[in-house]
Formats: sequence, C-alpha cells, structure tokens
Amino acid sequence: MDRFRMIFQYFQSNPESVMNGVCGLLALASVKMYACFDFSCPCLPRYNEAYGLGVLLVPPAALLLCGLLLTRQPAAVLEEWRRPRGRRRKDPAVVRYMCSSVLQRAMIAPVVWIIVTLLDGKCFVCAFSGSVDPEKFAGFANASPAQVQQLLTKVPCKDDELMRNNTSRKAVSRYLRCWSQALGWSILLILIVAAFLARWLTPCFSPAALLQTRYWSNYIDIEQKIFEETCCEHSRHFAHQCILHFFESMWKEIKLHSFNLHREEEEAEGEEDLLRGITDQDQVNKLLQTWYYEKPPLDVSQVTQRHPLGRERSPAPWADSPSSQPKPPQHTDV
Repeated sequence: MDRFRMIFQYFQSNPESVMNGVCGLLALASVKMYACFDFSCPCLPRYNEAYGLGVLLVPPAALLLCGLLLTRQPAAVLEEWRRPRGRRRKDPAVVRYMCSSVLQRAMIAPVVWIIVTLLDGKCFVCAFSGSVDPEKFAGFANASPAQVQQLLTKVPCKDDELMRNNTSRKAVSRYLRCWSQALGWSILLILIVAAFLARWLTPCFSPAALLQTRYWSNYIDIEQKIFEETCCEHSRHFAHQCILHFFESMWKEIKLHSFNLHREEEEAEGEEDLLRGITDQDQVNKLLQTWYYEKPPLDVSQVTQRHPLGRERSPAPWADSPSSQPKPPQHTDV
C-alpha cells in the first residue's frame, strides 16, 4: 500500500509525468483499437474514398481531443493567453512554448494511429483503388471504361464475384499497399528527424531564453495548481465558519457530540487569519475577479519588506474598509 501511495504522490507532484503517461496510454489504446477494428470497405464508386479517408483521419481527431481533455495544461494555456495583462505582463514566448508542449504530447496517439493504418495499408487501398491508372495493369485491357472503374472499386473486396477470377486485383492491391507503407515509413522518419533536431539543435541557438521560457511555463502551471488548492482550502474554512454560525444556537450540543472537527487552537487562529477581510459572497467574488484581471507582479521583494518575520500582516487588498474586517465569532451557550 505504501508503494502505491508513493507512486500516487510522485505523479501528483509531477504533472508532466502524468501527461506523458496519459498520452502513452492513449497511444497504446489507439493500437489496440485498430487491432480490434473490423475494417469493411464498401467497394462502391463514391464511398470507398470517403470510408477509407474517414477511418484514416477521424479517429486521430478524436484521439487528439481526448489527449487535450484528459490533461489540465490546455486550460492553463488558454487562461494565460486570454487573461488581461493587468499588473503582470504576458510573454508570448511562454504561451507558445506551453502550447507546443501540449500539442506535442497530445499528437502522439493520433500519429500512432495514422502510422499504423498506413503500414497496414487497408484504408489506403480502399480509398485510392478507384484512382489507379488501369493502363499499368494488363487485366483491365479488354474492359470498357465503366467496367474498369467498377472493377477498380471492387479491388479491396477479394471475395466479390467480379474479382475472384481477375488476375490484376492482387497487383493493384500490392501496388497501393506499397505506396501506403512507403508513406507511413516516410512520415515516421520525418517525425523522428524533426524530434531529433528540436531536441538537440534548439538549445544550441538560445539556451538562456529556452531555460527562461521553460521556467516560467512551469511556474504558470504550478501557480494555477496552488491557487486552486488554496481556493479549495479557503472555501472549506469559509463553509466551516458559515455552518458554525448557522448552528450557533446549538453550540453546546455540537461540543458534546464532537462535531466541531476537533480543531486545535493554532489551526483555529490560522483559520481566522485565512478569512481575514472576507465576510460575504461579494468579497469572495471580488477576490477572484481581482486575481483574474490583476494578477500580482512577479516580484516578492516588496512583500518580504512589508511582512517581515514577527510583524503583523497588513489588511487584505480586497477588503473595502476597516468595517469589512471579520469580527471574532461570538458563540452563545444555550
């Protein structure tokens, strides 16, 4: 059990590893899906191409959307791209780096599907059997143009009566399968070379800029995660205060039944400190709106000077007036 807990904590602290794992599982799922897929070409003049290209391109689009939906990085990219500038400037290089990182991982499963499909060749034969030049094959020499077109569309269907005795069916199928495999291997080789060049040559041109961009992209992701965790913690304490206020008349019964969540004195002080300046729903909404429109600048020097160790903190910026500061809860014993 401890091992599973350690693995869970590792993936929880490494969102990049989680995304890599999700994309890897999608890639394996795409191969398994294609192995279980029952490919049946319609062998009709105007439907072969639509069916073959649909099988080749539609599942990769669905896998791409799944790769974007199962990870939280796309939301961070869109939020950073759409957010107002406020007091913190936006770096387009960071947004581009985050977007490219997300797309590179999400494209793994679609590319695997396309390459596996092309190496198998069934979709390519079905889609382009009607586009083959019949003069290259002797079996279609004595047929009319209409019969040639009909025979070519029947090439993927080896059990069809028209193609059982046709000697050119296998030749056309092998011809198209060779082109399909050549295209698949070419795409794989191009992707490998592009990944190699991006991996080894990009840091050689601007290593300092790349390091800064990578740092701030990680910062945005971690900041968003910590903000969500802080919001969850704050909402929990705020709900706790609201519930205690609601049950204020039953305070004795709550104490007797140990329904006060067994808070220590230090945690209670931290709870009151966390709720400083926030007493109602409007102030919470104002706080969230301020965070979205005016994120604080990335400079903590003023904060450290303003709040040294042992000095009392200043009021929260979202508090409208001193009267809006929360009053200590008064519990009346019934």
